[in-house]
Amino acid sequence: MPLNVLHVTFNMGVGGTEQVISQLIEGSDPEKLRHQIVCIDGTVGDMGKQLSARGVNVLAMQRRAGVDLRLALKLRRLIREQHVNIVHCHQYTPYFYGWLASLLTPASVVFTEHGRFHPDRYRTKAKWVNRIMANSTAGLTAISRSTAEALAKYEFLPGNRIQVIYNGIKGKQLSAESRSTLARNLDLPGGASVLCMVSRLDPIKNHELALRALCKLKDRGINVVMLIVGDGPERQRIENLVGELGLERQVRIVGYSSTPECYVSISDIYLLTSFSEGTSMTLLEAMSLGVAVVATEVGGNPEIITDGQTGCLVPSDDLDALVDVLQGLLSQPEKLSQLGVAAREAFRERFSVTTMVDHYMDLYQHVAGERL
Repeated sequence: MPLNVLHVTFNMGVGGTEQVISQLIEGSDPEKLRHQIVCIDGTVGDMGKQLSARGVNVLAMQRRAGVDLRLALKLRRLIREQHVNIVHCHQYTPYFYGWLASLLTPASVVFTEHGRFHPDRYRTKAKWVNRIMANSTAGLTAISRSTAEALAKYEFLPGNRIQVIYNGIKGKQLSAESRSTLARNLDLPGGASVLCMVSRLDPIKNHELALRALCKLKDRGINVVMLIVGDGPERQRIENLVGELGLERQVRIVGYSSTPECYVSISDIYLLTSFSEGTSMTLLEAMSLGVAVVATEVGGNPEIITDGQTGCLVPSDDLDALVDVLQGLLSQPEKLSQLGVAAREAFRERFSVTTMVDHYMDLYQHVAGERL
């Protein structure tokens, strides 16, 4: 009989956490794991709808302001009615409600931290509450060592119990014909090098640094364009900055795409300028496509990229360093190719969806075995 896993998350829209849940479900053996999802912010989201269409039970529960005991009771009822073995909570607030709902039930709780705010901060009340929660939580996981260290430092969770499980995805592929068609549709200038960013348009992603670097490259006479894929609250500010810097001919703001890997695949460099990262799913997608990566040396990025071998790392928010690295790479096509090949091999060895699913499966079996 398969283990019954209930994932508790904010929603199943478009983001890294949602991709992890989706990949974990789709990569699992249905004879070993049965998955359900509860979204506590009242909306299922696009990824949730896609999973629902494939037969996954995806529910929405509306969380009220403050401590919503009604939500905890509804979750508890579901846990009992569905004979849930494992409540897998993604991010802190879903963890609190999943943990509370699981008390005095046969279900084991697993918590995964998918990333941290920037700048991180202490929460005084967490010092006692989180230690109590951790004592009755079967599995504590984080998607990078840096995230695990932040949990121990800022959330007072026991560092020796936090297991690091890196995100994994299915490798991406795109035909040469599809890449050629996309490049024509984007009206890219002949001979131009292409930089690509894929992310939510959010301040933490620091698109401003990337645009100012592009401006400096342009001023140095380098023929380069940038694709910005994604949407979010920073879109208007980014569009305004493009105009202020005179980059209208160099920037294509694509907006949201359900297939962002298509844009990454026609790029020379995948650029990640975030102030903070856990394990970036789009970074893994770029590696799987064999595209060279330049990323800021923050969060989990140094755990994924070996500087100078599988990509290049630059200090956070350092404009001069970023420009120098980009200019150096764009002048060395052979180096770009070498970095891309090495990145693809590193992805296959460490970040495939199979590797991630195997690690979570081992954890599920371990924690369920202690309760069964």
